Amino acid sequence: MALNHLFFTISLLLPLMSSLLVIASTTDGTGYVPRPYSETTKLENTMLGIQGMVYCKAASKSIPIEGAVVRISCDSVDNYGLEKAEDVSFLSGVTNKEGYYLATLSASEIESNKKLTKCKAFLELSSSDTCNVPTDENNGISGASFAYCRLLNNNKIKLCTIARPFYFTSSSEPNKTISNGY
Repeated sequence: MALNHLFFTISLLLPLMSSLLVIASTTDGTGYVPRPYSETTKLENTMLGIQGMVYCKAASKSIPIEGAVVRISCDSVDNYGLEKAEDVSFLSGVTNKEGYYLATLSASEIESNKKLTKCKAFLELSSSDTCNVPTDENNGISGASFAYCRLLNNNKIKLCTIARPFYFTSSSEPNKTISNGY
């Protein structure tokens, strides 16, 4: 009889213990559960925002460029996972005096059955007359993937970050640019 009671108690405690272990292993003690960046994003009543920095690299200095523009380009798939023929591409607003840019895309701007995949950011335009040659440092020409994304404002904005800054340079800087594409 005591053995049956022991098995019954253990069967009640196992699910509780396993759920506590899952919670303990996925939080940092504050209750926050990190969400890794997903390669596929469906915008449903959400806005997608991409942020980063753009600088001019002159000699050994990095100077923020005000008025630069970055292009975001994403592949897309339909509800069945089939690739769509057209990409989704949009431009950031111009960078501020610190070189910060923000590109946004709302759900209403894309087809309702479209999911975005493989989004990348590219250098598009510099406002500087002397520092206007894009470099591929940090994948400014070949395309930089998002480092991480997080949901803000009660899941209304999915904000993604390009972790490393993009750089323009002057045409006199040797071995800093890639000639194909620009």
